[in-house]
Amino acid sequence: MTIEACAALVERGDPDRFAAVMAAPPAARAKLWPLYAFNLEVARAPWVTKEPMIAEMRLQWWRDVLAESTPRAHEVAGPLHALIHQSELPIAVLDRLPAARQWDIYTDAFTDRAAFDTYLDDTGGGLMWLAARALGAPDDAEPMARALGWATGLANYLRAVPDLEARGRRPLVDGRPEAVRQLATDGLRCIATARRHRRLIGTGRPAFLAAWQAEPLLKQVQSDPMAVAEGRMALSEFAKRGRLLWQALTGRS
Repeated sequence: MTIEACAALVERGDPDRFAAVMAAPPAARAKLWPLYAFNLEVARAPWVTKEPMIAEMRLQWWRDVLAESTPRAHEVAGPLHALIHQSELPIAVLDRLPAARQWDIYTDAFTDRAAFDTYLDDTGGGLMWLAARALGAPDDAEPMARALGWATGLANYLRAVPDLEARGRRPLVDGRPEAVRQLATDGLRCIATARRHRRLIGTGRPAFLAAWQAEPLLKQVQSDPMAVAEGRMALSEFAKRGRLLWQALTGRS
């Protein structure tokens, strides 16, 4: 039940977020590790078993953890419990992370674009807001944090499309190139909105480092939507490292 254990989990399972946290000030890292480790645990819960009931039980376990007033003796649940109470994180927002991941268990398609948008808001948007809130962002920063998180979640999700299809999922409501390009355009619009209002984020700014790849990846899709289906969404290592360094030094999203 240590912060170090949470950091090790993120390093192994979510290297991009690990890099983002390591670029943040040391004081921010201790608050981000438990949150990102929790996100990793619920994100992978639907994929560690082929039995839907077991996957449902894993997600319910995390929802029970969030609802309890005393911490469990678990390497992530313990530090997460402390973070929730220290930073007064909203339980309802946390709970939407495992609740939304129930969709990942089954092969049903999203019913419509609104359902897809809600999934990205509950996962990517909610996580970005929780990270910013843990670092002290004020309540009025929530819309812009969610906008940036939605765009970041979209970029990550589009990168996962080939793998989701290989696993028998139907990840996109509309997979036509023009529809995929529109998704990317919507994501870039969200990033622009967040950037215009970034002054609101205050001390929560290091949370935005998690969005370091979103804009260039979505620009790739906007110009070449077939990159999604063909699994060609990627940045070079040089571009990745340079962009993260630039964001860390300038504080821009």
